[in-house]
Amino acid sequence: MTVILDGKKLRDKIFEELKAKVDEMPVKPSLAVILAGDDPSSKIYVNNKKKCAEKLGINSVVITYPSTVTENELLEKIKELNDDKHITAILVQLPLPVHIDKFKIIDAIAPEKDVDGLTPYNSGKLFSGEKPYVYPCTPKGILLLLDEYGIEIEGRHAVVIGRSNLVGKPVAQMLLDRNATVTMCHSKTKNLPDITKTADILISAVGKKVVGENMLKNNCVVIDVGIFRDENGKISGDVDFETVSKSASYISPVPGGVGPMTIASLMLNTVELAIIE
Repeated sequence: MTVILDGKKLRDKIFEELKAKVDEMPVKPSLAVILAGDDPSSKIYVNNKKKCAEKLGINSVVITYPSTVTENELLEKIKELNDDKHITAILVQLPLPVHIDKFKIIDAIAPEKDVDGLTPYNSGKLFSGEKPYVYPCTPKGILLLLDEYGIEIEGRHAVVIGRSNLVGKPVAQMLLDRNATVTMCHSKTKNLPDITKTADILISAVGKKVVGENMLKNNCVVIDVGIFRDENGKISGDVDFETVSKSASYISPVPGGVGPMTIASLMLNTVELAIIE
């Protein structure tokens, strides 16, 4: 019988534990979020993050800019936040307006306040086998979900579809650090089904329907990171849930799987950064 990996249930459990921890902290964590531009999805995400933070007792401030904001304005604000001892975590909501170099902006965040774990310092620590200040939110959430359900990672073959800096690359490295054998696939990979059929654990983070029936071996663990609206306006993921769930041993739904774990990891990271010595 296929087990559904319930990200909402685990998120709520993590939030309960975090709330108790924050309540005992003499100085509350403070998360600053920079939102530049008019992307409607970004506004929803930022609002959700602020609400979650406030429910947990985390101070949250959202700094908004129009799409005409300059790189220098954002860099100056990040420097100000870096120097502000009351701010313990900084997040720049992506995507940024097209004229802004996102790498330059992310690079400017102080590593000890980098709540997304994306600065060159934290990425470098991760990929060199050292411990960064915090791990990227979505990969961290994926591993927390696997661990919650007692899914073995060591010695298993994990196939990751997608090579983004946000998910694909860091989750592959984190699985390697847990002694999995990892294969990375992407848009230029040939004979994708031949590779996915060898997976004990499949993680897809593409943002379009790429995984269907007959692409997996029986009892594969399937983690669907993709989320988008299909041609009918319905929220969908990378995996054809109905057909794939018939052969998978564990599968994460969309929505309700990885998404809640990403926000849970963000809140965990915010608290972790606040207690760095």
